[in-house]
Amino acid sequence: MWWGVAAALLANVLYSTGFVLEKRALAALPEVTVRQPLRLLRLVVGSPLWIGGSLALAAGFGAQLAVYRTLPIAAAQGIFVSGLVLLVLLSARMLGEETSGRERYALAAILVALLMVVLSLKEGSDHVSRNAPYPLILLVCVPSLAAGVWLYRSTERSAGHRHRLPTTGVEYGVAVGLLYGVSSLAIKGVSSYLTTSDLGGAVVALLKSPYPYLLLFTGAFGLVMSQAALQRCRASLIVPVCTTVTSLFTAVLGTLSFGEALPHDPLRLALRIGGTVLAVTVLLTMPKHDDAPQPPAATKEEATSS
Repeated sequence: MWWGVAAALLANVLYSTGFVLEKRALAALPEVTVRQPLRLLRLVVGSPLWIGGSLALAAGFGAQLAVYRTLPIAAAQGIFVSGLVLLVLLSARMLGEETSGRERYALAAILVALLMVVLSLKEGSDHVSRNAPYPLILLVCVPSLAAGVWLYRSTERSAGHRHRLPTTGVEYGVAVGLLYGVSSLAIKGVSSYLTTSDLGGAVVALLKSPYPYLLLFTGAFGLVMSQAALQRCRASLIVPVCTTVTSLFTAVLGTLSFGEALPHDPLRLALRIGGTVLAVTVLLTMPKHDDAPQPPAATKEEATSS
């Protein structure tokens, strides 16, 4: 169990570092868009800083495989979300991003909500499941992927309107978070095939499952969508929103899909459900737009001439 906790903390560091490095690299690149995915890929792979960030994220996915082998899904998500604090600190330090007081309270509330989920866990009473019915996984994942892509495209169309307020990235974060939620379930599924006894058989069985194909889809679309969103919006907001959606999606639907039962104790059950409801409520009430830039104040000469 403690190896799983250590792997989750390492994944937090790798994810936060990777997102911040990618955001910093994207700030120096021309504008990218999902409408030109090949151009986007050509630009980002030419940036050594972006390559470093993507390698950190890839290592984070590797650490996540170890986490899902040793911890229940809900416990893993609770630890993953604690990395939001590190992300906000790195964004302020390396990117110069500032968060509003309302957003800081929202992030604090999200951490409280997911701490409630963690407190609902009890060592020895939560089992780590290995399998899930493929039809159920597809029933959960396919509509979620469609919803994520639709929401992203809808946000892109709205952002093109001339008089629309500048978005903070909440909609982008939700859309990408749905894709990464599916990816997280796929990683959980892949982890169940990790073995050292019959590697060949494990590979064949894995290829017969939906998990590698879900990872390919979410990897390709998630890469393009997340880079365009990161370039337009603050990492200190879009990544927490994305992480929250991913964690809640994985904790709730992953727990049900893989049959990791909810607590029977009333207090622990209340903590787990209450934490989930609080996190969703905070997400829904977060500001959807940045403040519009204020026009410069007119000088005395301009006022006189008018």
